[in-house]
This record gives sequence, structure tokens and C-alpha cells, in this order.
Amino acid sequence: MWFEWPEEMAHNAPRIASASLKRDDSCPSKEDKPMILDCLLKAWVHVGTLTVLYPDGTRRSYGTGGAPRAGLAIKTRRAEWRIATNPALALGESYMDGDAIPLDCTLHELLDLAFLNSAGKAHPVEQWLEKLRWIARRWQQFNGPVRSRRNVAHHYDLDGRVYSHLLDTDMQYSCAYYPHGDETLCEAQVAKKRHIAAKLHLNRPDLEVLDIGCGWGGMALHLAREHGARVVGLTLSTEQLEVARNRATREGLSDRVSFELLDYRAWTRPVDRIVSVGMFEHVGINQHGAFFDMVFSSLREHGVALIHAIGQNTVPTSTNPWISKYIFPGGYSPALSEVLRAVEESGLWTTDIEILRLHYAKTLAHWRDNFARHAATFRSLCDDRFVRMFEFYLSSSELSFRRLRLVNWQLQLARKVDTLPLSRDYMMENERRHHRYGSGAVIARA
Repeated sequence: MWFEWPEEMAHNAPRIASASLKRDDSCPSKEDKPMILDCLLKAWVHVGTLTVLYPDGTRRSYGTGGAPRAGLAIKTRRAEWRIATNPALALGESYMDGDAIPLDCTLHELLDLAFLNSAGKAHPVEQWLEKLRWIARRWQQFNGPVRSRRNVAHHYDLDGRVYSHLLDTDMQYSCAYYPHGDETLCEAQVAKKRHIAAKLHLNRPDLEVLDIGCGWGGMALHLAREHGARVVGLTLSTEQLEVARNRATREGLSDRVSFELLDYRAWTRPVDRIVSVGMFEHVGINQHGAFFDMVFSSLREHGVALIHAIGQNTVPTSTNPWISKYIFPGGYSPALSEVLRAVEESGLWTTDIEILRLHYAKTLAHWRDNFARHAATFRSLCDDRFVRMFEFYLSSSELSFRRLRLVNWQLQLARKVDTLPLSRDYMMENERRHHRYGSGAVIARA
């Protein structure tokens, strides 16, 4: 789902989005300019009813006249003009600035109606803007080591208290796994770690594992604690590195788990397993080949890798400009058709693919609930513009999985055709076994 035009706008986006855009209401006057947004909405809204309160006090409704219903109050002519001419970027920015707010509904209800209509047909202006983004997407995603470090700092080197109130107790900032659908966030994140570990086929203690994009260390610590693995976690975030190292020390796992501030392209040592959860979206389409070449060259002869990422269940598109500017600069969620070509060219075997539908929507719904519950805390840590930015991010991301065609995929890879058992039964058995034994099962038997 997730390119800014031009590049320097992404580079200069504030770390916590506190600096407001320069305001300029010098658009053509109402007498000189027809109500372009009015014309566009008449052509675009075909599901439910959208009511818009314009800056001059005019109130108009669009769509079928029936449910679902939502409203938008636009406070300035500038916001009206920008939403009409660049909606994918301007709606989020106008909400952050307080120039466009929900009318008689919540932000989530407003965005839900917008996404329902987007799923049917593109906003007329967005159709040609998307062509421009497509042309520029490779340039936008040119994520060399220096730019990758800057991109990571933009989102992950925030005050750690933001994420501690948003996430589960293990600080898992990626899609959880809901085998039954009614799990709590903590239960679903534990299930995700077990699900991934089962696919890594950790069939003996002391296997050496590389965790690319280790976050705050939860997956690496899980693999060491539950499976007796020896893990090295890589991150480009100084904040995450400090937390992860402290956690390993507190849990008495420093002899089995270490964390390094290192770009994946700089890794040179062979390992038995590679895991990467929620990092591949930051690689960029230009680097897909280099990423899987690195996986191939780093795995020992009978090594196994598991890559977990967001993807498009559709033909490839570009990154949403608002997400690119404010949340994940340089980020891109690829279609599997883009990923598998790079895998094939690397020489790796694709041994299993799983598509997780709606699991991230449920995860984001939990995060959105946590954010709302701790709203006062977030406002004490950050300014109002940052809070509105995060509200918009969480709602729009959840709805991208519910209404559009975003999914999560898990890609299991191996160097040799005969490394893994012939059927998938071993995955289920691995998962069941470690669910029964619980913490310390492998270490206790080693």
C-alpha cells in the first residue's frame, strides 16, 4: 500500500511530525474556481453516504443516501484544494493540521467509508497520480546503507514509551497470528513466534540463527529460551539495540543471544537459520536481489530461512505517499510476484508459502485500542499533531488490510531441496509440541 514527490520532502519529514506545513490560503477564489472537490466526490462516492461541510458553510452529501454514513468538515480553502488535487497525501496532512476533521463520526468511520469507495474505483485524480508514483518508485526506494539507517531512525528511534504503551508486553511490532481469531494481543504474538519457530525447523539445540531486523529482541530471545538456539539479532535502531541488549541481560540469555547495530548487507558469517519478521518492507524493490543473495550466501548447506512481511495480493503498485512521508520513508510492501523472481535468481528453494489474511487487521485493531486507552499518556509525551498522525496511521493501516488487498506472507526458503521433511506435517507437530512443553523445553533436554 505504501513514495513521496519530491524526495527531499521525505528526507526532511520531522521525526515526530511536530512541525506544521507552511500555510498558504492563496488558492483561487471561489468566484474564479469551480468546486473541484464537489465534482470529484460526485463521481467517486458510490458506496454509502459522505457528507462534507465546506469552508464557506455549504453542506453537501454524496453517494447512495444510505449506510454506511460518515462526514468530513473542511475548515480551510487550502485544505479543500489539496484534498481535491492530491487526496492520498493531503487528507492525512489536513487531519494532522486540524484543517479537516470527522463530522458526526469517528476518524475510523470516515476512513472506512473512504476505503470502501477506494476498493471499487480509484479517485479520479489518484488514477494519474499513481502513474507518477509508479514511475518514481524505484528512485524513491533506493535504500542504500546510509539512507536505510535514516529511514529506520525516522520511525523506530522515538521515545520508547510510545511503543511500550502501544504493543504487547514482548514489544512485538509486527503482525500477530490468530489461529482461532479470539486471542488476546499477547496470546496472538506468542502464537506468531511459535508459528515462525515451527517453520524454522529448529530440530536440535545450539543451531545458529540470524535475526534480520530484530526489533526490541523478542523473537531472538524466544528462539534462545524456547528452542536452545544461539541467536544474533541485527538492527539499525539505536533505541531498539539498547532495549534488546538489556532484555538479554535481564533474562540471563546473554550467553545465547547478542545484538548488533549492523546493516544486513554487512553480515558475512555462516549460520544455520535466518529469520526476518517485518523488516523486508524496508528493503526496497531495488535491493530484493541483494537481500536474497545475502540469505543464500549466509546459510550453511542445509540452512533454512523464514521471511515474514506485508505484501500486496494484487498487481504491484506504489507506496501511499502519506505513509511514505510520515511513517515509513523508503518502505514498500511488494507483491509476491516481485519477490519470487528475486528468490529464484538467488538459487534458493521456495519450500513453503503461507498467506495470512486479516491477521494484521486484528493486530492493528488491538494497537488502536491501546492507543485510545492511553491517549492521555501519548499527549503528555508528544504534541497533538503527532497524536493525530498516529491515529491516522493506525486506522488507515488496519483498513488497508480489511478493505483493500494487503496481506502478510511467510516465505520459507532453503539452500537444498532435501533439507526439510516432504510434507508440512512437521510444522504443525513442532507447533503443538512447543505449545505443550512451554518455556525452556529444549534447553532443559539439551
